[in-house]
Amino acid sequence: MAMLQQIKNKKDTEVRFIWRMRLISICFSLLAVICLCRLYQLQIIRGDEYAARADREFSVPSDSVFDRGDIYFTTKDGVLVAAATIQKGTQFAIEPKKVTNAEVLYSAINALVPIDSKVFMTRITRPGIKYVQIADRLSTTTGHDLEVLSASSTFASIDVTKSSWRYYPAKTLAAQTIGFVGYDGKIMNGRAGLERFYEKTLERTNTSPYENFFVQLFSGAERVVVGNSEGDLITTIEPTVQAELDRTLSAYNDQWHPKAVAGIIMDPQTGAIYAISQFPIFDLNNFSSEKDSNVFTNALSQNSYEMGSILKPLTMAAGIDAGVITVATTYNDTGCITVNTAHVCNFDHKARGVIPMQRILSESLNVGASFIATELGQERMRDYFLNHFHFGDKTGVDLPSEASGQVSNLQNPRQLYYDEAAFGQGIAMTPMQTVRGLAVLSNGGRLVNPHIVRATRSTVGILNTKDWGSGEQVLATSTVKTVAAMLTHVVDLDLVHGAIKNEHYSVAAKTGTAQIAAQGGGYLSDSYLHSFFGFLPSSNSRFIIFLYALQPQGAEYSSQTWANYFHSLTLFLINYYNVPPDR
Repeated sequence: MAMLQQIKNKKDTEVRFIWRMRLISICFSLLAVICLCRLYQLQIIRGDEYAARADREFSVPSDSVFDRGDIYFTTKDGVLVAAATIQKGTQFAIEPKKVTNAEVLYSAINALVPIDSKVFMTRITRPGIKYVQIADRLSTTTGHDLEVLSASSTFASIDVTKSSWRYYPAKTLAAQTIGFVGYDGKIMNGRAGLERFYEKTLERTNTSPYENFFVQLFSGAERVVVGNSEGDLITTIEPTVQAELDRTLSAYNDQWHPKAVAGIIMDPQTGAIYAISQFPIFDLNNFSSEKDSNVFTNALSQNSYEMGSILKPLTMAAGIDAGVITVATTYNDTGCITVNTAHVCNFDHKARGVIPMQRILSESLNVGASFIATELGQERMRDYFLNHFHFGDKTGVDLPSEASGQVSNLQNPRQLYYDEAAFGQGIAMTPMQTVRGLAVLSNGGRLVNPHIVRATRSTVGILNTKDWGSGEQVLATSTVKTVAAMLTHVVDLDLVHGAIKNEHYSVAAKTGTAQIAAQGGGYLSDSYLHSFFGFLPSSNSRFIIFLYALQPQGAEYSSQTWANYFHSLTLFLINYYNVPPDR
């Protein structure tokens, strides 16, 4: 028995030893992995940043060590194109106490980096200054030439260091949407557009990117998230489509000279924005030269307008969806009616007699829209405009300072306000809210979420796809099919007398010409907002286009200024995306 007990004890000791060795091996292995990850972070991911910091430990005190996540456009083929990135180069300063001959020094520097002589001399002769920064954002070639120069004892006062800064390769493309960085006090951060909205994603902190690495790693190479995580932004903006929208708006601007002109091209099925543009425009790499800060405002999400007759299709949809009218319903159009002592008239004041619903959209008849508002009644119309189309609410688009709609008239019992809202006057909304509402007519009746960023890419390369949802069902599918067919009829037969009809592609569209409210009440008699929207193909639509211009000159109606530009965009999209014919 004693012998057996000794054997058993020996085996237990051996087992405990083996497990201790295994535990020690596991600990050493984990430590090795942690060290390797840390080395990878320091040498690969953040190597440039730390190298730049090291350079400055022995040279010019500076805050130019700058790191930030990139922003990308996405081509139709899924290729990423840089919209905002970090440009690397050099900067240089002068140590005044080492200057032996200021005139010779200036001549040598000016040959490489042109600088005003008086400014140079004033800056390097100020008393008590240890370092004077002369120029930054220089190319590495120029920096190398300056370093060669500084090797001579005559020019030993030159101190060259590496530098980095925010750079926008596409310059003006989607400028208001991409935004820019600038100083907020002593802190460099996003000041407009995506740069501001996604500051927490784009900023680079001292937090290790490996804190959540293993969670992401073992949950798969791609995961769906809603919140922010530090990394790069991958947008839905297609650079070629964006450039074409820019070109179209520029041509419109040159022809009609509006105070402002803008547009959106969006996928109505998902809310992904392919292009978003406005004029005036500016160069993101030179934004500090702009004298009017209003140019930085994204009017498509921050400014509200009375949109006019492009809302008539939604009034029609509400009436059909509520069951108070059908396509076959008729009314007696008298040209003008009196509502609460005010006159509501068609654009030409002419009566049409007894006519069907199609004529309301084909001829853009205000009296017809008022008829539908009366049939709906105030409670139902308010419900559709506020609770179905959500015109009083923000869309949640990922842009800063989004404005809400101005729809307080729909809380007033006066019938006039409902009649006016039925043809797009008396209530105001942003273009973003408008295109979201109109998109329900092209996607089966869903209120999608407009958005610009489709994914973020973490600092360790994990792709985080954002989930924007499929949208709330706000209209019956049968309703939107009916209204889409009516709007296709408008393009095929009525809009500019059918001149922009496409034989092989169905296109639905509607114009809007809204009077602009005057300060103190009433409307200006000769100033208009011209709006235009359309989608294609008319069923299972791939694109919705929304365009508007504030006070264009030389034409009264939107169909006169926008029809051809809209048609040009539809042809471009059909060809660029190789859309198959649907008729």
